[in-house]
Amino acid sequence: MKVARLHTHLDRLEAESIRIMRETVAECRKPVLLYSIGKDSSVLLHLLLKAFYPAKPPLPMLHVNTTWKFREMIEFRDRIAREKNVDLIEHINQEGLRQGTDPVNDAARHTYVMKTVALRQALAEHGFDAAIGGARRDEDPARAKERVFSLRGAGQRWEPRKQRPEPWGLYNTRLAPDETLRVFPLSDWTELDVWLYIRREGIEVVPLYFAKERPTFVRNNALLVRDDDRVPLEPGEKLVPKTVRFRTLGCWPLTAAVESDAADLDGIIAEMLDTRQSERAGRIIDLDPSDSMERKKREGYF
Repeated sequence: MKVARLHTHLDRLEAESIRIMRETVAECRKPVLLYSIGKDSSVLLHLLLKAFYPAKPPLPMLHVNTTWKFREMIEFRDRIAREKNVDLIEHINQEGLRQGTDPVNDAARHTYVMKTVALRQALAEHGFDAAIGGARRDEDPARAKERVFSLRGAGQRWEPRKQRPEPWGLYNTRLAPDETLRVFPLSDWTELDVWLYIRREGIEVVPLYFAKERPTFVRNNALLVRDDDRVPLEPGEKLVPKTVRFRTLGCWPLTAAVESDAADLDGIIAEMLDTRQSERAGRIIDLDPSDSMERKKREGYF
């Protein structure tokens, strides 16, 4: 009986997400799927493939590459795009790259230039009027304010007080000049829902989510995995092999690992049932009190 109820819950979430995706494609002129390579993006891609099977998805994936993602993430992205036969667009803020923007010397500026500005550039360059993303309301108070169809004004900026009501799942997709939409089909999902669905559907995710011995060092009380030699160790720091995994993935110098022995999906789900800490606690950039999620979102952040 418990298994049946769980399937009903996941089936309901799946059906609603697929309905949102189909409505986006039906109502919007040129939508795109934002692909961060994380677990939520993997679920979004799986839902997109289901929504339009057996046809090829009628929209591309867009990945904003900060050039500081884990190497495993980029390898996974390219392979999945090939295997799933989905068109992949990669965008890098070349001006930010020329300026030497990096997450080590100024994390807040790096996030703004290489993520927020880069995303605005990509959406404007390709003329996308709707960007489907994997944000969930349980991640952060600012994301809890989002509508499923989140209206963005000129410059991709978000104004919470201008968001439209969505009674009974009815969505207003009309856009004035310079307005666009961010669409969040996973709004009502939780982190646990995502992992339960991944297990049920057999969705492949980046191996970084699973516990494995990796080269770690501690900086500013954060347990980091050194992915390449662009970040030299500071005096007193040393690489120590530890069995760790990630609950969230981003630029590797800004993403803390957690010590864990959860090497498979059952282990991850068991951890989820026993934790009270948000997955975004591992996003170092979120810990900066002067650079809140809401402020970043107002500027056009995902």
